Amino acid sequence: MLLAIDTSAGTSVAVVDRERGILAQHDSDDTRRHAEVIGDLIATCLADSGIAVADLSGVVAGMGPGPFTGLRVGIAAARSFAWGAGKPVIPIVSHDAIAFGQQDPVIVATDARRREVYWSAYSGMDAAGLPVRVSGPDLVKTAELSTVTDFASYRLIEAATVSAGALGMLAETMYAASRPFAADEPLYLRSPDVTISAGPKRVTA
Repeated sequence: MLLAIDTSAGTSVAVVDRERGILAQHDSDDTRRHAEVIGDLIATCLADSGIAVADLSGVVAGMGPGPFTGLRVGIAAARSFAWGAGKPVIPIVSHDAIAFGQQDPVIVATDARRREVYWSAYSGMDAAGLPVRVSGPDLVKTAELSTVTDFASYRLIEAATVSAGALGMLAETMYAASRPFAADEPLYLRSPDVTISAGPKRVTA
């Protein structure tokens, strides 16, 4: 059983089981209150599923793509929970969870703000039922999305949130098929708005 967390768009938390599916899932589509809601969503999912922390096998973290501020909240929460529980962190590309279960070619697009979108293209599913990503994740102006790859050959999925339940079930399916998980690196695709200065600020009289 897995606890799954994604904050690449809204905030989504779920508890999943390979055999029984999604046992509990709670979501918030607010893209600015990840830190405020994440703790309550985790507690509610664990309570609703009736699963003890000790019974979890790991914690799935949605690695994006997503805006810097929101995405890091979920990754930090997943890593902190996993460390405290003594469980491994399982990194998964968030767009892959949206494409999970789609048999036909799709382009997944999520809001990157600033009139831009993150996108990934998938050709369908492989023999194990896993999404086959052929392009992306990448960043493009919203108005230019129709120019990416062979756009007309794909069905567009514009997602406001990423289902943590799908994220967790994707991780379970990848494990069962002995597939490697994603790299343990966030997919920011854009530098943060605020950066730390290189040195102390000069003060003049």
